[in-house]
Parts: sequence; structure tokens; C-alpha cells
Amino acid sequence: MTQWSPVWKVEIDGVAYTTAVLANLTIRSGRTNIYEQAQAGYVNLQLLDVNQTAVPVNINSTISISVKDTSNAFVAIFGGNVVDIGLEVRDVGTTMFTQTYNITALGALARLPKALTTGVLSQDFDGDQIETILSQVLYNTWAQVAGALTWATYLPANTTWANAENNGLGEIDTPGNYELAARSSSRTDVYSLVSALATSGLGYIYEDAQGRIGYADSTHRTNYLATNGYVDLDANHARAAGLQIQTRVGDVRNSLAIKYGNNSQHEVVDSDPTSITQYGELAQIITTTLQHSADATAQAAFYLSLRKQPQPIFSEITFDLINPDIDNADRDKLIKIFMGEAIALNNLPLNMSSSAFQGFVEGWSFQASYNRLSITLLLSPLAYSLQAMRYNDVPITETYNSVSPTLEWQYATIVA
Repeated sequence: MTQWSPVWKVEIDGVAYTTAVLANLTIRSGRTNIYEQAQAGYVNLQLLDVNQTAVPVNINSTISISVKDTSNAFVAIFGGNVVDIGLEVRDVGTTMFTQTYNITALGALARLPKALTTGVLSQDFDGDQIETILSQVLYNTWAQVAGALTWATYLPANTTWANAENNGLGEIDTPGNYELAARSSSRTDVYSLVSALATSGLGYIYEDAQGRIGYADSTHRTNYLATNGYVDLDANHARAAGLQIQTRVGDVRNSLAIKYGNNSQHEVVDSDPTSITQYGELAQIITTTLQHSADATAQAAFYLSLRKQPQPIFSEITFDLINPDIDNADRDKLIKIFMGEAIALNNLPLNMSSSAFQGFVEGWSFQASYNRLSITLLLSPLAYSLQAMRYNDVPITETYNSVSPTLEWQYATIVA
């Protein structure tokens, strides 16, 4: 039994605001559909103020939400920019009154649809192309830096030349795993372009808790799982009401056309006759800028091998983080949740899963009120994400006699 209550920190433009009470909070991050790239996360929070002091918040102010973990350290769970501010009188007494600030902020991905680029790219790998485009948007130019600024007064103090004036570029998997075609000048919004590049590379873009934009390539999850394993969670510690698993024919793909080339003018097609006989034809056209036909053929085979049969998706499982049955290690892992974290759910009802459900976090939401905090997870099955490890991705400490002697080469997608 472990007792825990949330302790919050709200920072606006880098300054912690401590004179108001956090009354309600909703955070949504990630995606709800594995066939789409992540959308901008958002936070909606209410601050109660009894002193009638102005909260120093403006449209486009940066905002960071943190909560203390079980080691008493603040952990960021959202970073973004304010898009909506409301102030209303909540209660009135004989000598004073209470006001409520309603603040809505969006994550870093919200900036990309409103930024335009000509998108000129040389032939390169997916991660390198994405980094090229995002760097143009998320780093200030020399002219945008204040002329009077000196290194002695530059904040934060540990800034290096490599990351100075970084306004939201996070971890980018470079170079990536697929070589993409060159792109000539054609104006488009940055989100559409980066999403298309990520889809071409079988990867995904995401926001981290500090409000930065990252890119995970096609083997990111495989490598992460091989290195870190699963976070084991007990379904007995989740809310029973609303526990939901879904198996959908809409997730099945048994006939595919992969378009590739610099203008997506070429295509390869593939299908699975057995799946078509069982479920009917469930086709999809996937548009990429892959440079090589061999990669397009391999991607079509990958999609079919993993998605020709329906797989259960955990569309909702909620954990109340104040539940004393949740141990501190699991509570801290849930507070630090991120897109792509590997989860193993144990002790599920037998008609939901005869063994542990293993999958990856696609999306999540935090819901908070006074002294309460819960998190709801959306999980995709393992099979929808795993790519075979490349030979040089296997940990250098691995030895042949440490691998299961019954493991067949055709199934050896992960060695860990």
C-alpha cells in the first residue's frame, strides 16, 4: 500500500505560478489511430484565485505542467503555448470573491500546420529529411536573436552553440532507415510535409512532455523494447468500469498499393488471398516518396504480414494514480508516460486476453481535480509496430548462446 497525492507546478513563460489553486485539468496527447500521425496535444486547466491578482499569462505564452513523482521530484507532463484565456467570477462572499482562470494551450505540433515551406530536399534518409525541415522552423535565425544579447547573460546557462535558439526540436532518429527521393520547390505547410516523410519512413512524429517535436523511425520501438523491455502493469489496479478492448475489421489490410518516387508516380501492389477470402478485400493506397522499389515492396509485405488479420486494441484503460494498490515504481512510470512506451497488461479477464496484453502507448489523457489524478491509455498491439532489428542494432554484449536455442531465424525480429 503506497499513499500518494499530486503536487503541481504550473510555469508560465518560465516562471512558476504559486498563488492559485489548480482546480481541474485535462491533458490529451498522442494519437487515436495508428494509421495517422500524431496531432497536437492540448491542456485545459482551471486555476482558482482568491486574491484578485493578475495571472501573468497571454496568448502564445509558454506553459509547462509538472507533477511530483514518488521521489518528490517534479516531472513535466505537458509543454505548449497558450491559445485561449478566460477569467470569470466563481463565488462571491461578503468581503471577497473567487475567480477562475480557464486556460487552454496546444502542444508544439500545432505550430507546424501554420508554417509554410518550399520543402526543397535532396535525396536522403527519412530522419535526415525530417530534421532538415523541422530545423528551418524550430531554430531561430541569426537575425531573430536580440542584438544586445551576450553569452554571459544567455539562459539557460548550459546552452551550447549546437542547441542555442532551439524553439522546440526534440530527439530525431537520424539518419532513419529508408532512403527518400529528392523534393523540388513546392510550397506546402510543414505538418503535411513532415507527416508524409514520416509515413514514407514507417515512423511517426510526436511531442514530448517538454513541448518538443521528435521523430521515431521504423525500428525505434523495436530497439527500445530490446533495450528497456516492458512496463508491467496490473489490470487489477485499473478502473474496472470502462476497461475496453476492440477488434475491428477496419484495422485489417489485405490489399495494398505503395506509391513511391519523388512524385509518387510509381507503385507496387501486394495482397493476401487468404485474408481476402476470409474478410473480403480491404485495400489501401499508401503514398510515399521512397526512392527505391525494393523498399516499397518490402513495406507492402510488412503491412500485409502484420495486418492481414485483426488484432485487439486497448481503446481505454484508466488508472487512478492515487490508488494505494499501485506501487511507486508503476506510478512513476505512468506519470512519465510517452508515445511508444512498451506496456504489458497482466491479470486481464480471460475473455479479453488469455495472457498479458503486450503493446505500445499511442495516446493518453490525464484528468485531474483537487487531490486526484488519473491517466487513460490507448494501446496498440505489438504486431502493428515491430520491425525486424537490423544486424547492427543488436546490443554488442549479446552472444549467440544467450539467445533461445529454439528461436527460428524467420521470427527473430528482436534480440534482447
